[in-house]
Amino acid sequence: MKNKKTIVMGIIIGVLLIIIAVMGYVIASGKKGDSVKKETLQETSAGTEEVKSADNTGDTTESSEKQDDQSLDIADDFYAEIGHDTTWEADGKKCATESINIYNNTSASAKDWKLEITYKGTPAVDQIWGGEYKISGKTVSIKAVDYTQEIPAKGSINLGYNFSSDDLDVEKYVLYVNDTQYSGDGLKMVASAPEKTDSNETSGGGKNTESAATEKKNNTNVPGEIPFETHGKLSVKGTDIVDMNGDKYQLKGVSTHGITWFPDYVNKEAFETLRDDWGANLIRLAMYTDTGDSYGYCSGGDKDEILALVDKGVSAATELGMYVIVDWHILSDSDPNNHIDDAKEFFDKVSKKYAAQENVIYEICNEPNGGTQWSSVKSYAETIIPVIRANDKDALIIVGTPNWSQDVDIASQDPITGYDNIMYAVHFYAATHKDDLRNKVKTALDNGLPVFVSEFSLCDASGNGGIDYDSSDEWFELINENNLSYSSWSLCNKNETSALIKSDSTATGSFSDGDLSDTGKYVRDRIMGK
Repeated sequence: MKNKKTIVMGIIIGVLLIIIAVMGYVIASGKKGDSVKKETLQETSAGTEEVKSADNTGDTTESSEKQDDQSLDIADDFYAEIGHDTTWEADGKKCATESINIYNNTSASAKDWKLEITYKGTPAVDQIWGGEYKISGKTVSIKAVDYTQEIPAKGSINLGYNFSSDDLDVEKYVLYVNDTQYSGDGLKMVASAPEKTDSNETSGGGKNTESAATEKKNNTNVPGEIPFETHGKLSVKGTDIVDMNGDKYQLKGVSTHGITWFPDYVNKEAFETLRDDWGANLIRLAMYTDTGDSYGYCSGGDKDEILALVDKGVSAATELGMYVIVDWHILSDSDPNNHIDDAKEFFDKVSKKYAAQENVIYEICNEPNGGTQWSSVKSYAETIIPVIRANDKDALIIVGTPNWSQDVDIASQDPITGYDNIMYAVHFYAATHKDDLRNKVKTALDNGLPVFVSEFSLCDASGNGGIDYDSSDEWFELINENNLSYSSWSLCNKNETSALIKSDSTATGSFSDGDLSDTGKYVRDRIMGK
């Protein structure tokens, strides 16, 4: 019995010794593993510190994260969106209209800003709006002009330019605001304004129906009437257009886009819809002079084909009893004198052809720009007007003014003399042009200058960006108070805010409400007197 107990105790002790040995091994291995892990973590941390130190971004992961968060917060305060509105090729170079929005996400306005955009190619800027520029190598530096100096709190400003380069892509931008630098390279394309479900909404700067209802109504087209049959030959009296009865008359309508780009909208059905459904009495035919390619009348286009397209538009408007503007649409050519010989030949042809059609109006230079002075525009006009008058003694003639047809106040100080029925163009884009340009118009009118709003839209000067309903309403108060005639840019479905037709609409006439963009709905309502 004693021997059995001894054997059992020996077995138990042996098992305990084995268990203790195993536990000791496990504990020792665990400590060794912890040591290895700690060494590995220390090495990794040291490596991270070394890299961060080299980048001057901090000494610890925690401080780096804090700095990154701060950087993101600051970057969100101000940023730019840059994108091509349209692109084309000319003289072996790629060309584009660059549209730029600068955003302010802070609760305070900012005034001191500069933007530097670096391209992959070497840029050459042709014309700019909303800023002044300098080029150094591949970088375009832009600073504000008077109406873009302030970036409103929680708001944005828009500017842009036409340019050419061997590579249009943006490498990066640097935005300076109040001596603080913001940069970006993953650039967004500038988006068109979102469409609203109701163009008469008052929220978000929408149209105020109460103020619209109290607007002064002007003598204009009555639904169901044929405008020319009722009002006949027009003339200028003081600052007003008057009809054949001597009554003040207001022309209200739309401009085509470039007729060589959007020829499908030059048709009788489209014009008839505008007359009968909108109450429009005016069509403006925008014939581009120099596009750098065959779409321009003076830049290699087929002149006979383009003249035939102009005639198609004039004929359709005439058959419908509407008034029609033949627009010599200078833009990239800047100074109308650059193609003065072509202009003399063109206006001699069309004024002979339409001499007996008293509904035809001639706009002889759309938008002089690029530093072209009034003295140069006036000299051009004094060359072209006699060409028209030799064939048509008293048709209305609209003369463009410097700075994209904005400086009507300057023209009013030295108007063209010796001819009747001469008017002067002002063009506005409501989100860009506000009290500064409205005051120019008021000055011109006070000086007795007849002003014609031959082109306008509700967005910014690029033809894109958001709609400014408040500024648009103010413009129409000025227009209707002073019996100003107008045509809205533009009758097409181009994917931009100023297009009157939605980009996904295929309709080229008989436009339904669903075919109209927000701009189209607003303009339609204004023409209708709503």
